[in-house]
This record gives sequence, structure tokens and C-alpha cells, in this order.
Amino acid sequence: MAREIKFSLLYRDMWQSSGKYVPMVHQLKEIAPVIVDMGCFDRVETNGGAFEQVNLLFGENPNKAVREWTAPFNKAGIQTHMLERGLNALRMNPVPEDVRFLMYKVKAKQGTNIARSFCGLNDHRNLKGSVIGAKKGGMISQVALSITYSPVHTVEYYMGVVDKVVEYGCDEICLKDMAGIGRPAFLGRLTSEIKKKYPHIKVQYHGHSGPGFSVASMLEVARAGADYIDVAMEPLSWGKIHPDVITIQAMLKDAGFMVKDINMDAYMEARRLTQTFIDDYLGYFIEPTNYQCSSLLVGCGLPGGMMGSMMADLKGFHGAINMSLRNQGKKEVTLNELAVMLFQEVEYVWPRLGYPPLVTPFSQYVKNTALMNLMHTLKGEPRWKTIDKDTMNMILGKTGTLPGKLAPEIIEIVKEKGLEFYTGNPQDEFPNELPKFEQMMKEEGWDRGQDDEELFEFAMHERQYRDYKSGIAKKRFETDLEAAKAKAGAPIIVTRPVVEMPKFDIDALVAKYPNAKPIQSPVKGKVLWQYDVADVSTAPNIGTEFKQDKPICYVEAYFGPMEVPAPITGRIVAITAKQGDNVEKGEILGFIE
Repeated sequence: MAREIKFSLLYRDMWQSSGKYVPMVHQLKEIAPVIVDMGCFDRVETNGGAFEQVNLLFGENPNKAVREWTAPFNKAGIQTHMLERGLNALRMNPVPEDVRFLMYKVKAKQGTNIARSFCGLNDHRNLKGSVIGAKKGGMISQVALSITYSPVHTVEYYMGVVDKVVEYGCDEICLKDMAGIGRPAFLGRLTSEIKKKYPHIKVQYHGHSGPGFSVASMLEVARAGADYIDVAMEPLSWGKIHPDVITIQAMLKDAGFMVKDINMDAYMEARRLTQTFIDDYLGYFIEPTNYQCSSLLVGCGLPGGMMGSMMADLKGFHGAINMSLRNQGKKEVTLNELAVMLFQEVEYVWPRLGYPPLVTPFSQYVKNTALMNLMHTLKGEPRWKTIDKDTMNMILGKTGTLPGKLAPEIIEIVKEKGLEFYTGNPQDEFPNELPKFEQMMKEEGWDRGQDDEELFEFAMHERQYRDYKSGIAKKRFETDLEAAKAKAGAPIIVTRPVVEMPKFDIDALVAKYPNAKPIQSPVKGKVLWQYDVADVSTAPNIGTEFKQDKPICYVEAYFGPMEVPAPITGRIVAITAKQGDNVEKGEILGFIE
């Protein structure tokens, strides 16, 4: 009898890999029964990753979204699965263990059946808490191996991780080929080894289309014993996303596997609904190049979902880089040339940073470092001049053990800065915090929610949750949407009064301090006077002295934090932007004299 291969629809990741936002809960509820009617899915990826944060950015309750989105699949007997980042859980930075453990309990109660847990460094210590927490919370524990292609990422390397997480009690293994650069034959060998050693373990394959390997990879892992294949559907499949279920179903059926039939009437209806979501507003935030595959991704290994933000970064720096080149008497570069140069710089940076798999957040760290290197070298400055705090924590081992060795030049930078490498368990650096958040909720008069879900959301995404509760998030999204429509040439319908925010009288400050120099933001983003402090009142005291070219503050852009250097040696005489303020490129943050 033919062996059955089952499909999982990545309705969350399809959107996250294509644009900034995902559908709202009323849209998800509309399409869920149609997905059920397609009849070909045993699993649907419903939440996790940035899903909760995106709902907070809408100004909507993410807990309501998860409950209502998973309910139709639970009723139909279709398993739901979420994605979480191990030590980082649902955010980009480490999470205390008690908050991580609460997450699994909450998500299980909300209707999510499977926790797909990955560590961007494949450090089994970061995954141990995920396995234990998922099992205690009542979920199926699926550990995802972050797949990449390098001299150190061998079958033996990955099997070492598998051995540990199986020992911890995980139920399933996912091959998370987030950039789609896993070579098909290699993935087949890895799948075969897992099934041979642990025949009771279910294996699921997840591969993006980006560089074009994933269809061949799906056939290879199926032949090697995989149980589930992740797929997408039009109009979001292919490009930087995932292969379409129609193609994969036909391929596997021809190869002799048992696969479920697709109700094409339901498929076309789901396709139509997805297109209406795009036309409604989501399409304004989809990068057009995300519809295109690119073999250039084979070399740099960056995940396809990053291409949109990366091109936005390059467009933002393109003019400044060409101005610098003109001033040096050098030839200007086109945007395409700049993109190829960044790909090449990623290839240079990646091995020297110890081959971290290029998955969130480590793909951002490597890309940001490469981008800063490129900016500095094109200005005639040395590489590694700008390394942000999160990247340095990765280098120091505070987020886990790097798969490869750091280059001597990176080790020398650590010594020059007087920093120390960390060899302990990363989770130990982040003590439990739930009692603190319980107290803050009590002081705010906020309800902890059904099954403590509001407490969890607050503890996981404090600042974004506060913005949601205050209404700021919804207003910000409406402004974002209006700006996107204006850029696309669509008519703007103003549905709320426009409130003018108070501004500092810059002219008066210039007159008061005629010898002072303005401190200007190099990019559009969020002001961080202290990079790791959330208190919005935080800023240097008037009179604080800074040396020229030393960082006064940071601005958090889409691609990461940028230092704002002091234009002169002097003392702060005025501050015009608070911690957390959103500022435009060139906006004055303060004055130094």
C-alpha cells in the first residue's frame, strides 16, 4: 500500500513572508471554513512568530484572534500549529522561563495544538525549555532544525541536536529550510537518518521557494520518510514564499504516494478571498519582488521573507552612499549593484560571525552587520565599525553557542571593547518576571484575562501591549495605512480627526544656542537614548558631555539600530525627542554645544 504524505497550509507564514501585516480576525474567520472545505489539509499553521505582534500593531487583541482563528480547524479535526523562537519565544529578544512556560499553557487553551520551536543557533539548551514547556502545557512538541548550508552544518551536526531534543521528550522534528537553500539530497539524507534512528518521530518539511530548491527538496524528503509537507497557495505561493499545494500534490501523487484530493472549487474560493484581502489593504505592504524567485539567494543564504525589508534599507541608503562616492570622486552605483554588493558582503560576514543559521533574529543580525560594513567601506572606512548590541550578544555567546568559530578579527574587537565571552546557559541570564507583570497589571487595573492570556501578552510584548491598550497602536496603523494608500495613488478617506502633536520650537532653540550643533537622526525610526531601556523618560541630562563621533543615542530602524554620533565634542543643551519617539530621517533630536 502506498505511504501517505499529509499537507500543512502555512496561512500565517505566507503573509509574514510577503509583507508587513497579516489578515485581521474577521478575514481569518471568513476564510477558515473555505480552507476546511478544500479537504487536503491535515494541519494549518495559524499563529506564532510575528502574528501576535501584528495584531497588537493593528490595535486589536491577539488572544481573541488566536481563539477565533483556530476554532473552525479544531472543530473539523485539523491540527493547528504555531511557530515560536525558543529562548526568544514570540519576540526578537530573550524571554524569562516563567513567561515562556505560560505561553504554552495559554496557546493550548486557545486552541493551538502543536508548538513548532526553533533556535536560530540550533542550541539544544534553548530548545530544552521549549520541549518541556510545550509538553507541560498540553501541546505536541515539534522541534524545528534551522536548516542552512555551510561546512559545519552536516548531517552529523543536525543529528547531534536531534539526539538531545528527543532525549528531552519532543514528539516531532521539522526541517525548517527558512531560506530554501537546503540542498535536496542533503535533506533526504538527514530525513532518512532521523527516521532510521527514531522511527516513532514524525518529520515535517518546511521550505521557501526563494532560490528554487524546495520542490526537489520536498520530493527527496518524502522519499526518505517525511510525514508532512508545508505548502502555500495562490495568490501568495512561489516567489519568496512556499510552493503551491496543487503542484506538490500532483508531484507526490505521480511519485506513488497517497495524497488527499483538492476540492478545486474551495481552492478557487480561498484564492479569491485571499486576493480580496490583498486588494483591501494588505497589498499596500507587500514588496513586489517577493513574487519573484532569485538564484542570487543560493550564495548569500538570506531568507526570502527578508528581501522586502532589505531592499527598503538599500533604497534608504542609496542616495547617501552615492553622495559619499561622488565626494570621493568615485563612480556611483545602481540599486541593483548595491544589492549584489550586499549579498557579497553577507557571504563575507557570515562565516566570520560563526555561521549562525540565517533565521530570525540572526539573519537580521548578519544582514545588519553586512549593511553597516558596506556603508563604511564605501565611505573608505574600515569594516566592523558598527556592531549593534544584539549582534554583539550573539558574538559573546549570550544567546547560545555559535555553530562555527569566530574569526580572529572579531575576537580582537571583543578584546578591544573589554567584553567577555559567556559560556553559561543562555536562559540563566534572564530571570523570571511574571510576578512583576502581575503587579503592574494590578496597578493598571487590567484583567489578567481568560486562562491568564492577557497577563501572558503583556509580559511577552510589554510596550506593544501598552500601545494597544491606550489606543495609540490603532491610530498609528490608520496613519500607516493612509500613508501607504497615498504612496500608491489611492484616494485617502479620513475616518478620524487629525491631531497635531506638539512640536518643539526649533527656531527658538537655534536662536538661544547659536553655537550649538543639531543632533540629527540618520534614518527614519524610533529614538533610543539608551538602547536597552524601555522607560520613555530616559534621556541624557542637560549638561551631559560627549566626545565627537561617540554615540549619543540610537535610532531603531526596520533593519536594526543605528548609532547617532556626536557631531562635535561638547555638552547637551537641549533634548527635542523622547525615548521611544518615532522620528523621520534628518529630524533634530537635540542640540550639543
